[in-house]
Amino acid sequence: MVVDCYQDVCLVRQTEYGWVGACWSDMGLAGFAFGRHSPQDVVSDLSSSAARSLRSPVDRDQRQLDRLIEVLEGRRVDSLLNVKLDLSDHTEFRQRVVQACREIPRGETISYGELAKRAGSPGAARAAGGVMARNRFPLIVPCHRVVAANSIGGFSAPDGVSLKRRLLAAEGVMLDDAADSQAALRS
Repeated sequence: MVVDCYQDVCLVRQTEYGWVGACWSDMGLAGFAFGRHSPQDVVSDLSSSAARSLRSPVDRDQRQLDRLIEVLEGRRVDSLLNVKLDLSDHTEFRQRVVQACREIPRGETISYGELAKRAGSPGAARAAGGVMARNRFPLIVPCHRVVAANSIGGFSAPDGVSLKRRLLAAEGVMLDDAADSQAALRS
């Protein structure tokens, strides 16, 4: 089921992970949301992308959304590294953190401190965590693969940490309750 919404600049679908949606600018994917409870929740989540010049979806956007849903639902293994993102509103630091996160392989996790180090800013774990908390490209920028030093860390999507666990489990990363991140770091 596809729902065109938000002034014809957003595609929304219902999936096994709840409602999913995306919007685009001329520079690339401007926002992606999943795990929402209604199309209105998706639109609300993506509305932060409205500050940029969004355009109406075209056929290739529909195909891209299909691909993202296939990856989300486990029907396709794809790094999504070739999905062009509109990062025009990101600082240089945020762009480096996003790129470092995109390079985390499926089935692996790293700490926020390691993410900051890979982004060229050792010691900036808290700032890297802030970038992940405001990630408007979940799955494409796989923030679920980033964990805290002594726990699974947070996850700002609906259903929070339980959804993060579900995504990691689908990639073969099993966490135990006693030592979330240590188990993940050994995977």
